[in-house]
Amino acid sequence: MTTNTTLLITKDPSHPLAHLALRYAKALLDKSDENKNPALQLFFYADAAHLANRLRWQSADQIDLTQEWQDLARKHDIALPVCVSTALSRGVSDSENSARHQLTGDNLADRFALVGLSELAMMLQDDNRLIAF
Repeated sequence: MTTNTTLLITKDPSHPLAHLALRYAKALLDKSDENKNPALQLFFYADAAHLANRLRWQSADQIDLTQEWQDLARKHDIALPVCVSTALSRGVSDSENSARHQLTGDNLADRFALVGLSELAMMLQDDNRLIAF
């Protein structure tokens, strides 16, 4: 039986728990690769929406969490959904929302997608485990 896990990531990229969430996701996906049963969903909420900003600068001596999440999503073909309202309130927008709200541009990083909070509710209907960072 597969145990499904949803990681709810709420911390700003500079917070230690944001880094721990990435390490946890990598470990879980590596373990699921061995067992051939990937069962991980992600949801970025609140200050974690900053991770979806493609214009977020990161010094060379620090891990670029945005790039790390993008690489993980590519490698394991997983989605990177971000709550649209928390993203917009933090200055992160895709082209569709920029046009809708008359913003002058978009800055959503590749592989991330703005979604409604209902997406998280749907994830939690079927999942056996929720872990918040």
